[in-house]
Amino acid sequence: MTTGIEFEGVWKKFSRGEKFDSLRDLIPSMTNWLFSADQRTKLQKKEFWAVQDVSFKVGRGDSLGIIGPNGSGKSTTLKLLSGILQPDKGSLRVRGRLGALIELGAGFHPDLTGRENIYLNGTILGMNKAEIKSKFDEIVEFSELKEFLDTPVKRYSSGMYARLGFSVAAHVDPDVLIVDEVLSVGDYHFQQRCFEKMKEFVRKGTSLVFVSHNMTAISTLCKNALLLQKGETIYYGGVSQAVQAYHSFYDDKTASDHIELLDVRLKGSDGVARDVFQPGERATFEVTLKALHPLRDAHPGLMIHTLEGQCVFVTATSRLLKKRLNLEQGETAEVEFCLDLNLQGSVFALGFTVTPELEHKDQWLYYNPNLRKFVMTDEHKSQGFVFLNPSAELSVNTV
Repeated sequence: MTTGIEFEGVWKKFSRGEKFDSLRDLIPSMTNWLFSADQRTKLQKKEFWAVQDVSFKVGRGDSLGIIGPNGSGKSTTLKLLSGILQPDKGSLRVRGRLGALIELGAGFHPDLTGRENIYLNGTILGMNKAEIKSKFDEIVEFSELKEFLDTPVKRYSSGMYARLGFSVAAHVDPDVLIVDEVLSVGDYHFQQRCFEKMKEFVRKGTSLVFVSHNMTAISTLCKNALLLQKGETIYYGGVSQAVQAYHSFYDDKTASDHIELLDVRLKGSDGVARDVFQPGERATFEVTLKALHPLRDAHPGLMIHTLEGQCVFVTATSRLLKKRLNLEQGETAEVEFCLDLNLQGSVFALGFTVTPELEHKDQWLYYNPNLRKFVMTDEHKSQGFVFLNPSAELSVNTV
């Protein structure tokens, strides 16, 4: 497969605060930078690496999600790809026409109207005037901003900025499309249209790079993912494993005086461990635990919550099996729950509990409602977090 993007051993550094105290310091420093490779490839005073030895490839028709905590180097990577920044070490190559939406309002002039900015931004993205004119009506229709077309964009809301910016970038007919988190400011309806447009581009062979904190969007759109932390690659590969590694940064490692968790596994129906599921899939949640003190008539339980804390589902082995857990100190046990994930379009918290009696919820032997996270993909065919396997029929009665 032809490669649309090659990013090989790339490093990029920035300076903290003011780098030069006077013009006397600036002139010799700039001279040294121009003529000394060491100035570009080694850290100087107050400098730090924003991107460190990052490598990845995106082929034609492939999609890569870039994820990580704030300050991990995601936006810097996109600016390197788009040519806004140049690497200090390493090399990168983008083949074909590039469409980019990496910063809200980038390429727009606030005093120009939406109409004028379509021509300005289209030109910046590589279209000529005739091409912009031929696609102008499609751009306006997709943005749904026709009535505000002759309004200066400084009067636009952030959502309107995103609409116009994505509409122009999408109609460049890009070989490579780069999209940052800016789509999150749009409403649900527009986000849905953007996701469908991006999936359409990938089907037609466009190389897609998508940065987001929305793991559902990443899991729905992308085949692979790059996980960054402090500018370094933590994981590069399948999207499910990348999401799992990302969530491991935030999973609650609650300790207990009574029970130690030795292993926690979430698997699909194929037996493969993963954290990304499609609505309606069967999943298995397995826990290996060790008794730190004798356990008598204990009840292992499972709970699922939204990230806002809303309870979605709770059950326990004693409710399903009519059995209780009895262990001597040092003994281990395997607990397994199998369930259909009739959920969709969100990230959920999976919790594990052990109680001595179901009627006394305040006597937890082990309680962790945020043991790990899992992601349900979203095909944007419905809303809400419950998946009811919908179908519909539509018939017209002729007179």
